[in-house]
Amino acid sequence: MGLSPRLPGSDTGTVLSVSEVTGIIKNALDIPPLSGCWIRGEITNCKRYPSGHIYFSLSEGGGGRTAVISAVMFRGNARALSFEPGNGMDVVAYGNISFYEAQGRCQFYVEDLRRSGEGERHLLVERWKRELANEGLFSSERKRTPPRFPRRIAVVTSPKGAVFHDIQNVISRRYPLEILLSPTAVQGELAHLEIASAIRRADGLADVMIVGRGGGSFEDLFPFNRPEVVRAIAACRTPVISAVGHETDTTLADLAADLRAPTPSAAAELAVPDRGELLAACAADQKRLREALFNRIDRCRDDLEGARLRFRPGRAHRRIQDSRMAVAEIEERLLREGRRGIERRRLHLAELRARLSSRDPFAPLSHGYALLFREGTAIRSVREIAPGERLELRLADGSARVRVEEVDHAEDL
Repeated sequence: MGLSPRLPGSDTGTVLSVSEVTGIIKNALDIPPLSGCWIRGEITNCKRYPSGHIYFSLSEGGGGRTAVISAVMFRGNARALSFEPGNGMDVVAYGNISFYEAQGRCQFYVEDLRRSGEGERHLLVERWKRELANEGLFSSERKRTPPRFPRRIAVVTSPKGAVFHDIQNVISRRYPLEILLSPTAVQGELAHLEIASAIRRADGLADVMIVGRGGGSFEDLFPFNRPEVVRAIAACRTPVISAVGHETDTTLADLAADLRAPTPSAAAELAVPDRGELLAACAADQKRLREALFNRIDRCRDDLEGARLRFRPGRAHRRIQDSRMAVAEIEERLLREGRRGIERRRLHLAELRARLSSRDPFAPLSHGYALLFREGTAIRSVREIAPGERLELRLADGSARVRVEEVDHAEDL
């Protein structure tokens, strides 16, 4: 619709149509501060319709007056909410402000809605994420690949949860080696300081470090979003595998780690190879070598037979004899080389089996030795024991709970 004719008394000398005015307003609202913004306010006039859309207002009272803005959250975004919005709730909402021409009013189109406390923590995590990314702590260039055959694994987690037990079970089944626990709280107001300290304490003592905890809410996992934990992981000399929460959970600690695993058990699988697969690969190599050797011998025999048929026995007898001797020498040489190759493979396989057996911390138990544990952690020195303590004594065929009556140091003996 074009501009109307000029009328006397108007400032511009023209009369605008309604659609022109609403278009001007809509264009005026299309500015960066109102495109993708967070707004905090109290929910009022909230109603969820059968269609799944939620219509409400965000209000703020103060200074003797109330500020209100209409808002709508469409079905697709509303379906993802973890709570039911209601009147009186203090929330933080993310979305875009635009002008709804059909009703002549500004409206906030909400894409994400969070309770005020949780929402503010999400905003805090987003701010930390930007700051830490600017420091280069999430850069792919600084990430390292853990060694394929580690000798010791460090685990940073709670000694009371199931995480450490799950990691022990997976590693003992796949590739037994020494596991060093660096204990820490994994949730709570000061947990991030303990986690960072536990990471620094274990750094350099193992070939791979696993930092993890079980699943939980955003609040439970919040310590692993704290910059102190992220910087401790980024500063590690030891490659770090993170296993925080479930597969759908992602923390800033995951972004800083060299590898991220969906679960603690998966982290253990990433940290060590599978000895069954290694032995199977050695056996397959041995089989291929044997088959290649025998195929070579068969080809030499076929060549010999072909040469015999091409020459008459009378004239070529001497030549055939020479050929047979040459083939016999080749056959003997190939057999010797094959035997040496098979023997080398057999020795390599035996060495690998011996290494796997020697790294099993429970192997000596069958020879009458015993291991002493305190709450799942192996005791390596008599200086770690005090009289009166209750400890676990693990033998080849079971375990026992014992009480320390007296402690004698080597220098006292």
